[in-house]
Formats: sequence, C-alpha cells, structure tokens
Amino acid sequence: MSEFHPRTEEEAASIISDHSVRGAALAIVGGNTRSGFGNAVVSDAALSSSRLAGIVAYNPGEMVMTARAGTPVAEIEAALAEAGQMMAFEPMDHRPLMATEGEPTIGGIFAANVSGPRRFVSGAARDSLLGVRFVNGKGEIVKAGGRVMKNVTGLDLVKLMAGSHGTLGLLTEVTFRVPPKPKTEETIVLSGLNDAEAANAMAAAMALPLEVSGAAHLPLTVAWSFLDGKLPQGEATVLRIEGLPGSVAVRGEKLAAAMGRLGSVKRLDEADSRRLWREIRNVKPYADGTSRPVWRVSVAPGTGHRLVAALRLEEGVDAYYDWQGGLVWMRMEAEPEGEMLRRYIHALGGGHATLMRATPGHRAMTSAFQPQPEAVALLSARVKEKFDPAGIFNPGKMW
Repeated sequence: MSEFHPRTEEEAASIISDHSVRGAALAIVGGNTRSGFGNAVVSDAALSSSRLAGIVAYNPGEMVMTARAGTPVAEIEAALAEAGQMMAFEPMDHRPLMATEGEPTIGGIFAANVSGPRRFVSGAARDSLLGVRFVNGKGEIVKAGGRVMKNVTGLDLVKLMAGSHGTLGLLTEVTFRVPPKPKTEETIVLSGLNDAEAANAMAAAMALPLEVSGAAHLPLTVAWSFLDGKLPQGEATVLRIEGLPGSVAVRGEKLAAAMGRLGSVKRLDEADSRRLWREIRNVKPYADGTSRPVWRVSVAPGTGHRLVAALRLEEGVDAYYDWQGGLVWMRMEAEPEGEMLRRYIHALGGGHATLMRATPGHRAMTSAFQPQPEAVALLSARVKEKFDPAGIFNPGKMW
C-alpha cells in the first residue's frame, strides 16, 4: 500500500482532490495505532496526518489548546502536565491491546472519540472538542467551531467529525478544552463482591456527595493482573477520588467507611491509584499478545453484569467493568459471537458492541460496529454522501 504524508493542509487537499476525481480510495490514518480495528478497509493507498504536527496555540489561562492533528499525544500530555492541566476524557493507548506500534496522535483520538475511565463523569472526547479543521472528500478545507463554546444551530460539524473514524474527512487541526489536573488522587478497593453486588456498590458510591471520578469492577479472573498482583486477593471493586490533598483525604475516609459496610476495604495511595486506572484504561488483562476477540460494550450501568452472566451460560467469555458497570471489556475464548452478543444486548434494553480486536477472518465475518436502525443508517448515508460524494474515505470502515 502506498502512503501519503502531507506537510500542509493544501498538500493534503490536493491529494484528496486527485483521488476524488479518479474515484480512488484512501485509507485515512494518524499514527496507525488502531490498525486492525473496524471493518476491513479496501484501499491501495493511505493518507496520514502524522506530519501535520505541532501545537498551534496554548494559553493555560484560557484552558484551551489548538494542535495539528498529527501531533503525538505524548507531546500534548507533556505540555499539559507542565501547566498542571489534562485531557479530562482520559484517552486510552490502544497499542498494548492491538499489538501495534507507532505514536498515538491527537487527531486520531478525536477521530475515534477515544474516552477512558473518567468519561462517565467528565464526558467523552467529543464533549471537550471546540473546533476542527478538516479536508472533505472534494478536497475542500473546512473550518468549524472555534476556541470558545457557542450555541449551535444546524449541523454541528465539530461533534460530527468526532467518532467518524476518517470516513467523512481528514482532520488537520483540533481545538479542545484542557481543565486543571487534580492535585492528587486515591482509590478505595472493596474486595469480595460478585458482579451483581459490585454493580449495587458502585451505584451506592455514585449516589454519595463525594465526587467519585472512577468506578470499576475487576472480577477474580482479571483482578490478579493489575498492579503486578498487589491488589487484595479476590474480586476488586475500585472507586477513585480526585482533587486537593485535604479534600481527597476527607472524602476518601468517608467513602471507605461507607463501603466498609459491604466488605473488606483497602486504600491505594496516589502512585498506585494512577497506575491502576492507567491499566484499567488500557485494558491490561487482554493485552496478551493474542488475537482472541475483544469487545467494547456500552450498556446501562445496571445491565452489564446481567449481559455477562447470560453470555457465560452459552459461551466462554471473560469480562471486567468500567464506567460504573456501563462499559464492559469482554474477551471471547474463540469466536466473536457477534450476533448472539447483540441479541442479548437488545433483549436487555439496548446498547452498543464494538469489536476491537479479532483475526482477519473473524473481522471479515463480523460487523465491527453496532448496526444502525434503518432511519439512522439512511441519515448516516446522506451525511457521508455530502462530505465524501465519491466515497473515497475509508471505504467499508464503518459500513
């Protein structure tokens, strides 16, 4: 496959325009760290944003950053750390799970709407996105949004580009909010609860006025793999508190006392807490170097454990829970079993199942993305046609 690495928007626009005229497909990539994710892309050429790099504007006092799409996430995080700020949506690094190399880019983060453990209280990546520049399928350079939040009428192009996976255009620049980073954190570990009990415990913790910013449950099959086995033996329900040191200490004590009524409690210090949530975010238990199918399932928080229980009756499955139980990371032992999984999700009230990892053969037989209702699919097709009339961007990626 030939690769194009434009250094300017104009160069990217020229490449896209040429391919549009010829009807030649282009695979849109950033750092290519999610290679193998999504439906198979049929293309002989790839267009990368990796050389459209650099921080364009950043004033910590405004809590807004503008960066070119190919800027490495590590460079973004280093600049934010120096100013005591962060990306609130806590994006994961897909390389361990997907067994890929390269550098994650900020454009790739927003193109895939990558959101981690704090998402259920701070919003997804798209909720932090204020403005974008991109090149559409006609080779036109488009600017949408800006450096401040505004009321939106009509089609919100900024939110539309987030999560479009390169099917609507090549992101060239993003502007996003960067709030202050908490001064410290700690995690309460509640041991010995089964999946259903953990779901109730997490719901109880979230109902308390203690500003819990992370809530996950790690069943026995995965708990041992975190922190090199330093968690207490057995199942672990983990709850994160962040903020100023004095506040974290007081709220942590209150949370530990409340959870102590349900089981044995241990408190993790800042270093272990940060490492634990990084490992939860990056799906450490399933970053095993295999191609066994891994699903990312989003359902109502009280539904996740019921879904896993139903699947275990019919199929070999391992799972753990984030987002208060609303995000289920699930590894199948053999086949992806996409139809069965989605049938159960529908029966339990609905949700989304995304196939993150699988062999090429399994990917060819299983839709990576949740099938859309007919009306939504028709609308998506019309949007795709307007942005990319020749259908050259990532053909097959999402459809």
